Order: sequence, then C-alpha cells, then structure tokens
Amino acid sequence: MNLKKYLNNMLQDNFKQRKIDVLSKTDKSSIGKFDKKIISLCRKINKNGNYYTTSSCAGRVVVMLDSEVKAKGLFLWVSHGLINLKKFKNELRKIKTNRLINFKQEPCILHVACRGLDDAQKLLDKAKLAGSKKSGIISSGKRFVCELNSTEKLEFPIMKSKKFLVDDDFLRLIVKRSNENINKSWIKIEKLEKLL
Repeated sequence: MNLKKYLNNMLQDNFKQRKIDVLSKTDKSSIGKFDKKIISLCRKINKNGNYYTTSSCAGRVVVMLDSEVKAKGLFLWVSHGLINLKKFKNELRKIKTNRLINFKQEPCILHVACRGLDDAQKLLDKAKLAGSKKSGIISSGKRFVCELNSTEKLEFPIMKSKKFLVDDDFLRLIVKRSNENINKSWIKIEKLEKLL
C-alpha cells in the first residue's frame, strides 16, 4: 500500500471514530435533545457515512440579558416553536431584573462534520438550493464542517428596568414576523431533507 492510500485510510477511520464519539455523547443543548422540526433531517444526515451533525437548532425565539460574554443564566426565556402575543407578554412581565433585555429570533442553524472537502461542497450546494443562503465551510484541516444558516433574523433591546421599550403594536408586529421567519426555517429544513 502506498503512503497516500495509507494516510487516506487513516483519515477515513478517524472520521468514523469521531462520528461514533460525537453521536454517542450526551446532548448539551439547552433543551437536551433535537428540536422536533429538525430531528428527521438530522437522522437522515447521520445515516450517511460521509456526514454527522455536531449541533442543530430548527430556529428559536430568545429573551436574554444584554451581554458581550456568553455565560450561564443569560437566557431568560426560549421558544423553539411559534409564539403567541399574550403568552409572550406574560413571560416578559415575569422578568424582574433592571438590566437591559434583548429579544432575538434566530433561523435554523446546523453544523455538519463532513468526511472530505468534496462531501462538504455537495452538502453546501444542497443547503443553498434549499434556501440557506448564509452557509459555508467553516473549518478545514483534519476535518471539514459545514455551517448551514439562513438570513431570517431579528434582534433588538426589548426591556430595561422591568419596563417595555416597545409598544403593543410593535410587539404584535415582532410576534407576527418571528412566526413567519420560524416557518420559513422549517420549510428550508424540509427542502434540504428532500434534496439529500
């Protein structure tokens, strides 16, 4: 066996082992499991010998403390589904801190480790066809990772000193827009699953 073939076989074996290691770990996400809307796509990806998921979110709405640093306790409320204005306002009223509070609606994001650069490019092409325009290959060297992401996003300050910084009309608008964006993310997840 020549050296190039030997090294390629070693890389293939390392990929298989990393996949086994990653997929057997305990889920460390805030909900401790795959989002219901993305589980089918993740399972399909993980059945393919050339890929495995390292993290995923089908899209979410977050109310969080304003902070430059990621730390425990930043998230005050999280929804991975569609939101309702009345329930959302009730959740906001429960917040007792005087600090600045931000609202964030984030699209689906998915990180997928790929066996090789060609595999990463194939996945990236399909993700872009499905509408995840803000996607790319974010890591290379020993492994290639695709970050599949989209553009439907909202973020702004919403409360300070236990008071709303926006009126009811604005809240109604952001609930409507957030739900539209989350639905768009779910449609893109379904499209990608069909393309794989």
